[in-house]
Amino acid sequence: MQLRQVLFSQGFGTRRECDALIVHGLVQIGDRIVDDPAEPVDTAGLEFRVRGEAWAYHEKALLMLHKPAGYECSRKPRHHPSVLSLLPVPLRTRNVQPTGRLDEDTTGLLLFTDDGPLLHKLTSPKWHVPKLYQADCAEPLSDAQLQRLRDGVVLHDDPQPVRAAAAEAAGERRLLLTLTEGKYHQVKRMVAAAGNAVQSLHRLRFGALVLPDDLPAGQWRWVRRAEIAEGL
Repeated sequence: MQLRQVLFSQGFGTRRECDALIVHGLVQIGDRIVDDPAEPVDTAGLEFRVRGEAWAYHEKALLMLHKPAGYECSRKPRHHPSVLSLLPVPLRTRNVQPTGRLDEDTTGLLLFTDDGPLLHKLTSPKWHVPKLYQADCAEPLSDAQLQRLRDGVVLHDDPQPVRAAAAEAAGERRLLLTLTEGKYHQVKRMVAAAGNAVQSLHRLRFGALVLPDDLPAGQWRWVRRAEIAEGL
């Protein structure tokens, strides 16, 4: 692949802008500045720098973000900043999309990708990808409430009971809830239907991917190949 095509595919601007970055000596591979836009490049394991910033080539982007509260999962947010503003410009330019969106006040693991088939697999109900949530509730959890969540509760917009794949207490008021679908405000509405209320909500896991303890709120990283092979 020509270097200009590499930069364009990674979101570094239009083709003309990518040519300009290269011609002006702003692109480096290893210890060498490359100033020929047409130079052929092997993309396997490719790492390069643009304006001194390190970047790794990914044919398709898949990354995780530790979402803080106060951000909307939308390109056109209404009341709060877009969660996309927490990502570098090249990722926004290549049009990564949040998968399994989180409410503005919900925190935790949020995935982004520009891979259409993968996005469908992660979000389609037929694949039953499990998501694990930690909810801190207003009242102490009872065995009856946990059983109602497992057996299924009826939400006002759906006559069919909605069931949790798993529901267990992790403390007097802390609930660990596993879901395999993604309805609007689902956790909050299910807990309300079971007779309690969610005060704070945090996603710990999406499929086999777990939010790392060392990933601070507001920070992101690439999902590693081994992690993809394990559960996506």
